[in-house]
Amino acid sequence: MARRELAVETREVTGKKVAALRRAGMLPANVYGRGLASVSIQIRTEEMEKTLKAASANEVIDLKIGGEKDLRPVVIQRIQRHPLNSSYLHAEFYQVSLTETMRAEVPLIVVGTSEAVSMFSGVLMTALESLHVEALPLNLPSRIEVDITPLVELEQSLHVRDLPIPANVTVLTDPDVMVVKISTPRVAEEEEAAAAGEEVAAGAEAGAEAAGGGEAEASSGSHEN
Repeated sequence: MARRELAVETREVTGKKVAALRRAGMLPANVYGRGLASVSIQIRTEEMEKTLKAASANEVIDLKIGGEKDLRPVVIQRIQRHPLNSSYLHAEFYQVSLTETMRAEVPLIVVGTSEAVSMFSGVLMTALESLHVEALPLNLPSRIEVDITPLVELEQSLHVRDLPIPANVTVLTDPDVMVVKISTPRVAEEEEAAAAGEEVAAGAEAGAEAAGGGEAEASSGSHEN
């Protein structure tokens, strides 16, 4: 199956001047890799949007840079968006070697139906949303399914060690980490309340730290080279 291609151009505009680039419908970006110098590029924002909608997680894309003969195999490393209107601000591509393993996060997708939920009013609790794995770039899965069908009793759970992992993928997450659990309704409510309390406490602590060190935080800006 042919890999998806994305045509881009090298970019001379940097710093605050990239705002004009965005207004012209172009997205500033960079491509870099292990032992490779970072290259400033620009992409039509419309094309980037199409690629993000069509590409799956960890998909290897062939980047076609104007003026270069060879395609560059890359993965989308990071997309920076405006905090208020969610418009695209910057993209980062990581150039991979197809013969060297790399590490990535793979999303976990819950599938199936648990009798403990449908018959005993159990509550599905999700404890883990992704796995940290290592594999060759073209072997990285876009998702790993968590089938909850075997969970037929309350308080049953699935752990990382129970998941169906392709033979050519190495899981780096602790195999004993719980992924999902079917809790009894009352226990689930208590666990959710405890989790909410922890989030409130963490938010209060973060607010106190921000109040004490706001000046230092304000001095750090986004990287747009």
